[in-house]
Amino acid sequence: MAEVKRKYDATGRRERARARQRAVVLAAKELFERDGFRSTTITAVAKSAGVSAESVYKGFGTKAVLAKAVFDYVIAGDDEPVPIAQRSEAQAVQAEPDLRRKLTLYFEGMVRRQQRSAKVQLLIRDGRHVDPSLEEIWQKLLNERLFGMGMLGNHLLESGQLRDGIEADEVRDVLWTCTAIELYELLVLDRGWSLDRYAGWITGMATIALCP
Repeated sequence: MAEVKRKYDATGRRERARARQRAVVLAAKELFERDGFRSTTITAVAKSAGVSAESVYKGFGTKAVLAKAVFDYVIAGDDEPVPIAQRSEAQAVQAEPDLRRKLTLYFEGMVRRQQRSAKVQLLIRDGRHVDPSLEEIWQKLLNERLFGMGMLGNHLLESGQLRDGIEADEVRDVLWTCTAIELYELLVLDRGWSLDRYAGWITGMATIALCP
């Protein structure tokens, strides 16, 4: 019985720690989006989350790392410890046999992720010009996306349905370009395109570039 109790207590502690971390990330998201990166302090985040500033520093280290945690949360839509590549949406893309339908499914999901993450992505991208601590975070975002598009590109190549002569690096780079937040910024945020219109356009661009 004692062993069961210890296991239960440990689980409870982990859940409470995860809840505190989630509260910090959500508080940071709200303050970053409202006040900007430079104007948001760790003290303000801690107060909004109902925790101590010391615990925020202990959990994240720096405000820039906290911004990356906010991005990771919004891109996934939750804090479940499941990589995006292993989620049902990604599994549906992988299971779809038709290349064009596969691209449609992928970009429909991507547009929803961009809608959730655009503000924090742009905050990190633009903030690095005035706060050097964000430069490393922005480069990490770019590298992570490039790696992910390399994996997706290899999957598309394995389907055998891409146009003749296209190589892995071109597939990766086309996908990397089509998933850039700058396109979402230009067409959705600046020009006011609907998400459906944007998803259809970006899917068409990728299809033209990659398909026979």
